Amino acid sequence: MSMLSKDEAQALLKKVVALSKAETCEANLNGSTTGNVRTARNTVSTSGQTDDLVLAVSSSYGKRAGTTTINELDDASLEKAVRRSEELAKLAPENPEFMPPLPPQQYVDAGGWYDATASISPDFRAKAAADSINPSKAKKLVTAGFLQDFAGFQAMMNSKGLFAYYASTNVNFTVTVRSEDGTGSGYATSDHNDVAELDTGRTSGVAIDKALRSMNAKAIEPGKYTVILEPAASVGLLQFMGFGFDARQADEGRSFLTKAGGGNKKGEKIVDERVSIWSDPADPRAPIAPWAGDGRPRRKTMWIENGVVRNLYSSRYWAEKTKIEALPFPANMIMSGGTASTEDLIKDTKRGLLVTRTWYIRMVDPQTVLLTGLTRDGLFMIEDGKLTFPVKNFRFNESPVIMLNNVDALGKPARFSDGDGGGAALIPPMRLRDFTFSSLSDAV
Repeated sequence: MSMLSKDEAQALLKKVVALSKAETCEANLNGSTTGNVRTARNTVSTSGQTDDLVLAVSSSYGKRAGTTTINELDDASLEKAVRRSEELAKLAPENPEFMPPLPPQQYVDAGGWYDATASISPDFRAKAAADSINPSKAKKLVTAGFLQDFAGFQAMMNSKGLFAYYASTNVNFTVTVRSEDGTGSGYATSDHNDVAELDTGRTSGVAIDKALRSMNAKAIEPGKYTVILEPAASVGLLQFMGFGFDARQADEGRSFLTKAGGGNKKGEKIVDERVSIWSDPADPRAPIAPWAGDGRPRRKTMWIENGVVRNLYSSRYWAEKTKIEALPFPANMIMSGGTASTEDLIKDTKRGLLVTRTWYIRMVDPQTVLLTGLTRDGLFMIEDGKLTFPVKNFRFNESPVIMLNNVDALGKPARFSDGDGGGAALIPPMRLRDFTFSSLSDAV
């Protein structure tokens, strides 16, 4: 019962809202089936499937609000949940930033559901694991991977008449392959709404090649290098930058988009003019629910266009206070790029480093988005258009804002996701000048 159709979800939510005696009521219903298989040391270590169906009911009186959550959906439990949320609302202190529920909204049509993905079986997961393990074992390498498939829906309704429903599927695969002596490591990932696009053997082949190439890495001096960042190496840095596009943070002086003397940098050029970043729930390459958690519609929105800040997202409260449009937080991220592959960028590079992946990224200074982190799972020297030898990993200290001002070339965007059914990113491989590596790292 974890997957409800639009009609079934609407009928249940109507029943909940009809029970309400509060000034306003909002109900959110989410259901999913999530399956997984995990591999380690060239064998399956765990596998399973989880079904979940959760209802959250929020009631309000004036600026007082209370919420309760249940997973029992019989009539008695529904009424108990509504009454409990009302009791909590009456006990709660006033929230000065409370905003009442929205009236009915218009949403774009976002795809994202594939029957084949929703029908993934344990046998399929076992074969996907074998297709990853077997080629690794054949090369005398050690693989560890995780495949997770998701099929679910989210729905909401409130006492103002708003109703929304969205169903989606997703399958995500990540794999790390290491040499038996632990001196080489490679990583690869693939993420899709349609399982027909998944090939764990092909993806594992990329990680296998990186593991073989990265054995017995050589140490070179830290410093500023031309780099080619693969999408898995840059997405974490870009996400930190994205958090700074909150209008309130910028207006209150807590963001890199804070303007000297007050206000924010909307309308100002902050990065290279080849850089555009937007979100679009209906993009077929990375579809996502066409509404935010409070029911606000998501639509295609430019955040950076040709290097210029075009929009900032905001809570409804802050938007009303500052008289701006209340754009919701973006759920997917799409960055402009070109047609070149990573291999094409390598061939056109005189000297630099290829970075497979970054991890353990931490904020150093939010007002410049200065970040620190480590490379891992394959760092390689590029000389005269070829990978010449593996390089010992580095710690980096770099700001994605500075990084995007040092763009030399952009490749074809590739999809990247954490695999939890949330939004995906489309990020190109990037060749950048003067990327700062501060010290060597013992990470592999």
